[in-house]
Amino acid sequence: MRVLVVNEDHAVADSITTGLRRHGYDAESVETGTEALRNYDQADLVLLDLELSDVDGLEVCRAIRSEADTPIIVITDSDDRGHRVLGLKAGSDDCLDKRECLEIPLGFHELVARIEAVMRRARPDRRRKRQISRGSLRLDADLREVRVDGRRVTLTRKEFDLLHLLARYPEKIITRRQIMAEVWDDHYVASSRTLDMHVSSLRGKLGAGSWIETARGVGFRLGHG
Repeated sequence: MRVLVVNEDHAVADSITTGLRRHGYDAESVETGTEALRNYDQADLVLLDLELSDVDGLEVCRAIRSEADTPIIVITDSDDRGHRVLGLKAGSDDCLDKRECLEIPLGFHELVARIEAVMRRARPDRRRKRQISRGSLRLDADLREVRVDGRRVTLTRKEFDLLHLLARYPEKIITRRQIMAEVWDDHYVASSRTLDMHVSSLRGKLGAGSWIETARGVGFRLGHG
């Protein structure tokens, strides 16, 4: 699972990413809110420090939440409960005090536990969390990993969700309306252009356009590559 750590303090960022990697996470860090907004869609969860010098952390949180359902855990220097409330109202899934979560080992164990709890809430349907194979394509929904011919394919959260939906029903044409309803909120997607762009990107990353077949005027289904 990929975690994006947003923190401009190098020592803190290194401590968190190193600890997460030791627990099996694929953790990377960025220093600014601007970088966070450029890279959040590559992550399964964002660990966001509110104390950023370029963009207010609350604004970063609101911006991510307005565009995606990527889980966010806010970390704040303030012990003021009101500050944590603001983080939750901005769209975060949980809030932690930075000083507490950096305490070794109990504080870090709590951080990992919070991450696991947030991800369980983000993915409640455990029946769907399984490995799916089709030809040279391997999809692991628990790890949110995709491989083609053994090669790992890096997908955004929405690209993975789209491919996962098609892979669950490999012989069925999934209508555009169904895809928009499950992968995106109906009210969020104003145009099918967003869907077409994601399909095009997926085809390129998978290495063959035939992995996703188009039923013109209807929708898409998983192909054979």
